Amino acid sequence: MLTSNPEGAAIRLENSYGRILFFIVFSQFACTSLWFAGNAIMQDLVRDLHLPAAALGHITSAVQFGFIVGTLSFALLAIADRFSPSKVFFVSALAAALLNAGLLLGKQNLLSLLFFRFGTGFFLAGIYPIGMKIAADYHERGLGKALGYLVGALVLGTAFPHLLKAATQGLPWLYVISLTSLFAIAGGFIILMLVPDGPFRKKGGTIKLKAFPQTFRNKAFRAAAFGYFGHMWELYAFWAYLPLILATYVQLHPEHHFPVSFLSFLLIGIGGLSCIIGGFLSQLLGSKKVAFWALLASGLCCLFSPLAFFLPVAFFLAFLFFWGMVVTADSPQFSTLVAQHAPPEFKGTALTAVNCIGFSITIVSIQLIGLLLKYFPPTLAYTTLSVGPLLGVYALVLSAGFRKR
Repeated sequence: MLTSNPEGAAIRLENSYGRILFFIVFSQFACTSLWFAGNAIMQDLVRDLHLPAAALGHITSAVQFGFIVGTLSFALLAIADRFSPSKVFFVSALAAALLNAGLLLGKQNLLSLLFFRFGTGFFLAGIYPIGMKIAADYHERGLGKALGYLVGALVLGTAFPHLLKAATQGLPWLYVISLTSLFAIAGGFIILMLVPDGPFRKKGGTIKLKAFPQTFRNKAFRAAAFGYFGHMWELYAFWAYLPLILATYVQLHPEHHFPVSFLSFLLIGIGGLSCIIGGFLSQLLGSKKVAFWALLASGLCCLFSPLAFFLPVAFFLAFLFFWGMVVTADSPQFSTLVAQHAPPEFKGTALTAVNCIGFSITIVSIQLIGLLLKYFPPTLAYTTLSVGPLLGVYALVLSAGFRKR
């Protein structure tokens, strides 16, 4: 006589989900390496193509703008809820990789660079939020922990081109572009072949343009979204200008010299570790508290950043490593809160729409920093990044949903 073993079945299911999460995390890492591929080779592009100094902000913003248009298109068409997320991820990974590889074609100029980076950003909209949607379809419980790993992979993927640049020092910058495109293609195939649609997926039937405004009336959802928007005001501007922050310190302290590419990789990449740590803490404290304290800490880092430039080198680097950790630790927890408070059949579109607004905000802060650097000392410019985190904290404190949980 056969007897059922519910405990054994639960263990097997958990192990299966663990393997699936590993595949999602690795694919997210591989594909999001496309994000800052242009930033990692920026000095080479400026030198070889005779670009203006402002090109850093423009090229970074082109990726962000492409991502915004992509997420807006995906959200309006409810792509993530109407079609298989795994297939959407695969197609987007291939398209983003090919557009990234477009930098290898012939002689480039600023206009062509902006076009290819915009296109790469557009299809990243089918990778980052879709990856979160896939993870959410596998985890009704423990989503904060799962997204901690997933956003950690995004952070590490964002930092990875800087490591490639450091590892290929002395070689043409085309190696960085080629390798990131190959990684992205591999990530897309892993999702297609090894990650089927999750058991908790609820397919959306039609395009509902009113669904997002209706969801935004939910106080808990709105608080999570505002917190995320404040976080995004700071995050990508900090990452984009991190090499300049290091260079500014060297200018003020000529006795020191930094390996900028490798340090940028470490300072961005350590945020991946904090995302994972935050995921575990969310199991004990809840996603709201983890997001709140991380957002507050990163806002304070922005405020005190002018003082950091005059610290001894060890304290300066310790400050940047701390900032690099807290600036990302809240991201997966805000995404968790958004997913938890969105209707199940609208979860993918809600994540995509919130991402769209958040990345729209990053363009404003990146361009603002570039403008301020023309008129103010670079030591003072980054204090303006505190506005987003502090307003996000204020929104969370005022939220009834935050106080309840």
